Amino acid sequence: MGKALEGVRILDFTHVQSGPTCTQLLAWFGADVIKVERPGIGDITRGQLRDIPDVDSLYFTMLNHNKRSITIDSKNPKGKEVLEALIKSCDVLVENFAPGALDRMGFTWERINQLNPRMIVASIKGFGPGPYEDCKVYENVAQCAGGAASTTGFDDGPPLVTGAQIGDSGTGLHLALGIVTALYQRTRTGKGQKVTAAMQDGVLNLCRVKLRDQQRLAHGPLKEYPQYPDGTFGEAVPRAGNASGGGQPGWILKCKGWETDPNAYIYFITQAPVWAEICKVIGKEEWITHPDYAKPEARLPRLTQIFATIEEWTKTKTKFEAMEILNKYDIPCGPILSMKELAEEPSLRKTGTVVEVDHPTRGKYLSVGNPIKLSDSPVEVTRSPLLGEHTDEILAELGFSKEAIAAMRAEKAI
Repeated sequence: MGKALEGVRILDFTHVQSGPTCTQLLAWFGADVIKVERPGIGDITRGQLRDIPDVDSLYFTMLNHNKRSITIDSKNPKGKEVLEALIKSCDVLVENFAPGALDRMGFTWERINQLNPRMIVASIKGFGPGPYEDCKVYENVAQCAGGAASTTGFDDGPPLVTGAQIGDSGTGLHLALGIVTALYQRTRTGKGQKVTAAMQDGVLNLCRVKLRDQQRLAHGPLKEYPQYPDGTFGEAVPRAGNASGGGQPGWILKCKGWETDPNAYIYFITQAPVWAEICKVIGKEEWITHPDYAKPEARLPRLTQIFATIEEWTKTKTKFEAMEILNKYDIPCGPILSMKELAEEPSLRKTGTVVEVDHPTRGKYLSVGNPIKLSDSPVEVTRSPLLGEHTDEILAELGFSKEAIAAMRAEKAI
């Protein structure tokens, strides 16, 4: 067994989160990812949110596993010479600079294509072509501009951003798929191409069910939303609290210990095929045949009361006890797991979804491993590189002599 992307070389011009998410995923699949950083400074996240003085932050280490680092001054003529050599030897260039930054460095698409016609240039931008295309975008801006914030939260409160990094990491995942697709097409055409993923587009793609509901709204109230039947619907999809967003109503319910534990909750779905089992478990067998509850359509106007009744049962059980009972009857549910519980979950360690990594200056730390499992491309998560750790090694591979490397170092090109 080998690595899926073995033999693919990635020139990584990315920083912060969206781009590094993409290139780390490609590195996990076996690509040789060469991270280009500024001498003495590096990726800005090396120093952001530090918990240990003078040590690369977890922000950086958890997004740059399995990569090599080379430091280059792109404004130095010798540094530019190295970059040109890298472009000639790599398969993919990935960047998430501000709009126009790569062009200002002298590496327009035309120049890159001239140096390496097989090169795939992959970019993450905040917005696609349109009125905002030159604007800088960060995670929460993308969530707001892509439709997530306006549809998250409760109807009587403000829009909310989610704790999931759907703008940054979500767009990085989209770009990784685009890169792999372009590599596959290149096997037929022999030509490189541009691949672009806009953060607004990525977030909207993940919010597609809300665009679905926007169109359904034109034909009447959204009966699975908590605003039905007593609330009001405006012109846009409202915030739906913890409603499921699908055809099967769901809600977050309190479990035993909720008074002191902020995560003693369970997500409970009143799936129609197991309605009878739900009624039996919570001691409401009369609901199985009662005309107000027997059919899904009859239950929709009464969901608030139904979930309140189910919650009286869940409050007598811990979330894990409730899970054990409900799963016996195939009732869909899920515990609200804290980050502490996820970090300590043995099954996630066993599958490599949570990994422990040893770092030369930080020591051992936990990180998220590859969420995508390939049977014939096993992933070993290795530590992130120290700043410029592989500069000499990479330059030697490009054919630069020891003397040339020493001269470049003296000129501070590297």
